[in-house]
Amino acid sequence: MSESLNTSSGKTGLAPGSLIHVGEVLEPVCSMSIVDYTKGKYEERVLESIDDIIKYKDSETVTWVTIEGLANVEVVERIGDIFGVHQLVLEDILNTNQRPKFEEYDDHLYIVLKCLLPGNEGFSVNHEQVSLLVFKNFVIMFKEKKDEVFHPILQRIRTSNGKFVSLGSDYLSYAILDFIIDQNFILLDLLDESITSLEDSLLEGEPKPDMLYKIQRLKREMISIKRYVSPVRDLLSDMVHSESDLIHENTHLFLRDVSDHAIRVVESIESYREILTGLLDIYVSSVSNKMNQIMKVLTVFTSIFIPLTFIAGIYGMNFEYMPELKWKWAYPATWVAFISIPLILLVYFKRKKWL
Repeated sequence: MSESLNTSSGKTGLAPGSLIHVGEVLEPVCSMSIVDYTKGKYEERVLESIDDIIKYKDSETVTWVTIEGLANVEVVERIGDIFGVHQLVLEDILNTNQRPKFEEYDDHLYIVLKCLLPGNEGFSVNHEQVSLLVFKNFVIMFKEKKDEVFHPILQRIRTSNGKFVSLGSDYLSYAILDFIIDQNFILLDLLDESITSLEDSLLEGEPKPDMLYKIQRLKREMISIKRYVSPVRDLLSDMVHSESDLIHENTHLFLRDVSDHAIRVVESIESYREILTGLLDIYVSSVSNKMNQIMKVLTVFTSIFIPLTFIAGIYGMNFEYMPELKWKWAYPATWVAFISIPLILLVYFKRKKWL
C-alpha cells in the first residue's frame, strides 16, 4: 500500500502526473474482479494479479474489470502501462476529490463521477468516486471501496440472452451511468420524506431548537448532492455530442435519456432547496411570534403594575404633612384602588383584543 494524502493541497509542488492516492482510504486492500461476456458466453472470476487481464485485451468479447480500493497505486499504474493511459488520467483516478467530467482520447474514454447512496441514520448521503476507462470491448471501473452496489447490473448480464450481451462496451458504460444517476432518485424520495415530516412538525407545533439543526443539516446535504450531481449534466451532454467511434449511434439515444434523468435530479434539488429556505423563514417567524407573545404578556403585567407602583411610591414618601394618612378610610380606599385599577385595565385590554 502506497502513501495516501488526505487533501489535494498535499500534492503542492509535485510534478504533474504524480501518482499518489488523495482522499480517505475506504478500502485498504485492493480487490480485482473481471466479467467477460458475449452472446452465449459468460465468465466471472476474481483476479489474483492485474496482469491476468492481458489475455482479454484483444478479445472480441466485452470485458468489465472492477478495481475496488485505490490505495494500491501500483495496480493503477500497471493498468496505465498495459493500456497506454496517460499519467494525468491515472492521477485523476487516484484523486478522489475529482469533479465529474468526461474526456475523450484516441483509443479510450475517461469518465469520473460520484455514486451517491443513502446513509444509515436519518437523511444522510454516502458517496464514493467511480472512474471508468472505456476502450473498444473493454471497461475498467475504479471504485473506492468493496461493495455490491453494482450487483443489479451483473445480474442483468448473467440473465440476459439478447440486447445487453450483444452490445458493446459503450452500452455497458451507459448502464453503469444510468444506475448511478437513478440512485439519486432514491435519495430524493428520502429527502422528500424528511422535508415533509419537518414541515408538518413546524406547522403543527411550536418551533424547537432541534428543528433549526435539522433544517441546516438538510441544507448541507443538499449542497453536497448538488455539488456532485450538477456537473453530471455537462458530462452527459458532452457524451451525447461526442463523435468518438467508441460511442455508437444507438447508445446516444440511451445517453440522452440518462441526461434527462440528471436534469430532473438537479431541478428537484433546486425545488427542495427553495422549500427548505421557506421552512427556515417559517421557523424564524415562529420564533419571533413566540417572542412577541411573551413580550405582550410582560407588557400587560407591566401596564397593570405601573399605576399601583405609582400610588405606592407617592404614599411611601416620608413627608410630614400628608392628610390622607390620617383619614379613617384611607387604607381600605387604597386597597379598593389597587383592585379596581387592574380590573379596569384588564377589561380595557380585553376590549382592545390585546389579550
